[in-house]
Amino acid sequence: MATIAQRTVASTGVAAKAGRKSVVAVRAVAQPRLVGSPANFSAQQTTAGARRSVAAQATAAAKAPSKADTKKKSEYELFTLTTWLLKEEMKGNIDGELATVISSVALACKQISSLVNRAGISNLTGLAGAANVQGEDQKKLDVVSNEVFKNCLASCGRTGVIASEEEDQPVAVEETYSGNYIVVFDPLDGSSNIDAGISVGSIFGIYEPSEECPMDAMDDPQKMMEQCVMNVCQPGSRLKCAGYTLYSSSTVLVLTIGNGVFGFTMDPLIGEFVLTHPNVRIPEVGKIYSFNEGNYGLWDDNVKAYMDSLKDPNLWGGKPYSARYIGSLVGDFHRTLLYGGIYGYPGDAKNKNGKLRLLYECAPMSFIAEQAGGLGSTGTQRVLDVDPEKVHQRVPLFIGSKKEVEYLESFTKKQ
Repeated sequence: MATIAQRTVASTGVAAKAGRKSVVAVRAVAQPRLVGSPANFSAQQTTAGARRSVAAQATAAAKAPSKADTKKKSEYELFTLTTWLLKEEMKGNIDGELATVISSVALACKQISSLVNRAGISNLTGLAGAANVQGEDQKKLDVVSNEVFKNCLASCGRTGVIASEEEDQPVAVEETYSGNYIVVFDPLDGSSNIDAGISVGSIFGIYEPSEECPMDAMDDPQKMMEQCVMNVCQPGSRLKCAGYTLYSSSTVLVLTIGNGVFGFTMDPLIGEFVLTHPNVRIPEVGKIYSFNEGNYGLWDDNVKAYMDSLKDPNLWGGKPYSARYIGSLVGDFHRTLLYGGIYGYPGDAKNKNGKLRLLYECAPMSFIAEQAGGLGSTGTQRVLDVDPEKVHQRVPLFIGSKKEVEYLESFTKKQ
């Protein structure tokens, strides 16, 4: 029989052996299984480490905030017309003088917006008692708006010639204020709607003077007017800037400097135009037309055939085009720019070339339309290619979505 000491030693030995087996098992679990040679094992360790490193980096990258996330936009940050002009000047798209002219136009539009909003209570409705150079009765706001535009542009020091739809001839700015740019404008388009409170607007275009006719080259004012004022008669393709301002439920300034169309809405609380419509694009198609169909009987057969086709439900899947006509070019065009469609004022038996002026209305609006992806046409040629022969020249106008204008031309270009 074994003694107590012998049993103790035996049990200790068994426990030691069990302990060694346990340690070996733990090591076997903890260490990766060796496959192949030691060199292969080393490579496997390196690959596994690389995988763990990549996974760790991916996790860290997912958790780390991007620069865009870290830079939070302030709720009080505003991108105004002034800021936009500074950015465009920094990019080299405009110079400081053109930026000043555009700012002066914006100031004039702010003043006119205030006058339009208060017309009913400031005795600015009704006729002014005189007719303009085209023989049209002037509204009181026509006269006032024209003065506002002239004063703002003359005092900015960057304009040489100012041409208004309401003036008989372009006006040369006094020498003490004279600059280089030529500005053409319709101070208050659609003024016949003023008394009814319907939307109206202002239209403007800015040209550079021709190098062949410098405004400061002559001392004789009369000779300068004769030789250089006609410098205003440039095709729309030479426009440096064009725009319009809509006075409606809000005041919206839309302009282009040749690199897209941008819209700014007036914030009356701060008195600034704020960017609200960046890079406006007109839809390629739009089933809305804006024509004064009261003149239908005076149109030529090609325009009549075009209009009849828009009303034929069989041509348009059972749903003809919709008619929308305000009677204000700015209002009708603004809707067309945003929704798509076509605006048209064709020539007729009474007015062979229509009623819209090339310099003050058709060319600036066509420049905007083309910069937004649309077209402006006389029915037979591109509006921007028409070379004006006189200051108040009129042309037919069809403007809007590219496909819609092209469809119109498929009728009007027929021989």
